Amino acid sequence: MKKLPPLLVYTVLRLLAFIVPLAIMWVFFPIFREFWWLAALFAALIGMSISLLFLRAPLSNASREIYERRNRHNVDENVEDSASE
Repeated sequence: MKKLPPLLVYTVLRLLAFIVPLAIMWVFFPIFREFWWLAALFAALIGMSISLLFLRAPLSNASREIYERRNRHNVDENVEDSASE
C-alpha cells in the first residue's frame, strides 16, 4: 500500500483537532449554537493545544519532507556545476 504524504497526514490531523472540539461544543453545549464565534475561538485554542502536545512527530515528518524537496533541486544544481568544471 502506498504511504500517504506526511504533509497531508499533518493537515488532516490539524483539521480534526479543530473540527472535533467544535462539533462537541455545538452538540453538547447549546449556548455555543448562538455564540458560534466563541465556539470557533475555543475550538481553535483547543486544536492548537492538541497540535502542540500530540502532533510533534507528524509535524517533524512534514517539515523534513519539505526540506528535502527544496534541497533536492539545490543538490542537483551542485552536481551539475561540479560535473561541468
